[in-house]
Amino acid sequence: MNQTLDLLGFSTNPLELISFVLALCNVLLNIRQSHWAWLFAIVSSATYGVVFFNAKLYGDMGLQALFIVISVWGWSQWLRGVGSGAQLPVTRLSGRGWQVAGAGWLLGFAALAWFLHAFTDTDVPRADGFLTAGSLLGQLLLSRKKLENWHVWIVVDVLYVGLYLYKHLMLTAILYAVFVAMAALGLRAWKLAAGGPAADAMVLK
Repeated sequence: MNQTLDLLGFSTNPLELISFVLALCNVLLNIRQSHWAWLFAIVSSATYGVVFFNAKLYGDMGLQALFIVISVWGWSQWLRGVGSGAQLPVTRLSGRGWQVAGAGWLLGFAALAWFLHAFTDTDVPRADGFLTAGSLLGQLLLSRKKLENWHVWIVVDVLYVGLYLYKHLMLTAILYAVFVAMAALGLRAWKLAAGGPAADAMVLK
């Protein structure tokens, strides 16, 4: 699965290509609020974990393991809601929620950057730590169907494009550029869903 492939002028390998397709399906299903998105999230996280290990992006590799755990939890949250048996609705963070989210991102960044610098041979501990912490926050917000998950993903995905270009993961860099546009679409769709029953009927189904 590590043999080099030439795809549209870009160098990749079969595992990265498979991960690319699975991740695209995951985000498309997230936009549509389909609970099957979590199945694709689990499988793509597993395959991307191997891709990132080979690229020495250990923060991102570890993040994929956390994504798998969060995805199992998120799947149950989307299906069961908040103990009522109804599906979880799209909601917004409160002001306090924004503060907690921002503080969590910064603390996660500091801890991960220190760990990656001290205990791994990565050459991008700060970038890897910052984006790993941001991705974890985005996934947690997504699990609770918080609208602001898309704001986090837009910021993270833009920065990931630069990181993956630097690490010569060209196909993954393209994927994250596509993710930026998809996150903007997801933000728009979920804003409609958060607006009430009439708006919810306009969400992509």
